[in-house]
Amino acid sequence: MTDETTRRGFLGSLATGAGIALAGCATAPASDSNEPRGNVTKLDPLATPDDRGNPSRFTEVYRAVRDSVAEVRVRTGASVGRGTGWIYDTEGRLVTNEHVTRGATEVFVRFRTGDWRPARVHAEDVYSDLAVLVPEDLPESSSALPLRKQDPPIGEEVLAIGNPFGFSGSVSSGIVSGLDRSLPAAGGSQFSIPDAIQTDAPVNPGNSGGPLVDLQGSVVGVINSGGGDNIGFAISGALVSRVVPALIENGEYSHSYVGITLGPVTPEIAERVGLEQASGVYVAEAIEGEPADGVLESGDVIKRMGGQPIPTEQALSTFLALQTSPGDTIEIEVIRDGRRETVSLTLGERPAPQLPN
Repeated sequence: MTDETTRRGFLGSLATGAGIALAGCATAPASDSNEPRGNVTKLDPLATPDDRGNPSRFTEVYRAVRDSVAEVRVRTGASVGRGTGWIYDTEGRLVTNEHVTRGATEVFVRFRTGDWRPARVHAEDVYSDLAVLVPEDLPESSSALPLRKQDPPIGEEVLAIGNPFGFSGSVSSGIVSGLDRSLPAAGGSQFSIPDAIQTDAPVNPGNSGGPLVDLQGSVVGVINSGGGDNIGFAISGALVSRVVPALIENGEYSHSYVGITLGPVTPEIAERVGLEQASGVYVAEAIEGEPADGVLESGDVIKRMGGQPIPTEQALSTFLALQTSPGDTIEIEVIRDGRRETVSLTLGERPAPQLPN
């Protein structure tokens, strides 16, 4: 069976079957000899990996996915950033990280079977760290990767495919180590990227924006960052499936906003408000003039939102991100002055991010 037959058959069967450092911050001087100049500088095609031998299950997934993954180079003034992108849809649009494309003056992408080609940034979203690129054209061998919209179970095997430190077409393997993680979001220290997937598949600078795929070749997340030994993070397929279509259609995505400062329910807080268990989200302040003003109060403990339990800050962020939109009115169950009450709150839109100059 040929490699191309394997790829098309494999992906075709899917359609009917089934201290943190950003991982894309590798930079080089603008004079980097591998960086295209002007319109396009043709480079030698990427070397074809050795396909001989007895393929493992990882090999088969890699061969099926690799032609849909691109190296991304972004010129930002005096430096060049490296990252990874992958084909999202049949129109040939690529998904990568916003922190890879931020401040771009020129963008180029290169697939395994082609030379550098120009691309433009179609839209970016700081708060989810997602961006959409439109390349000038695509190789014939490339195709869109399926997106898995529900989180994989902890322990499932996954592969990270990308370009760490500029080493094109690299693959690393691991498992899903954790779910519902919160990652720091640029543009405001009070905000986070919710529902992130933790993996022990090694990721490094240059991996950012690349796909984290399951063994059926579906994208379960978009690599965002790595920290420490064997700890990497990916933006979940569930969040990608909400944000990216809006970026494509509208050029932006609106995030729900409550307008509170919050914290965990400690044992001391639980004792003070009369809770048997230290769970829920503590409201430190309802910010004046924001949606929660006059609805939530300092000292409230949020227990449920929209009928769903909210045991942690991560659960609150995930609920807002995946199940609500600005303008929605939701019921919030709180413990207030020792009593359980239900209040209605109309969600606002998260303010524009504040990025450093």
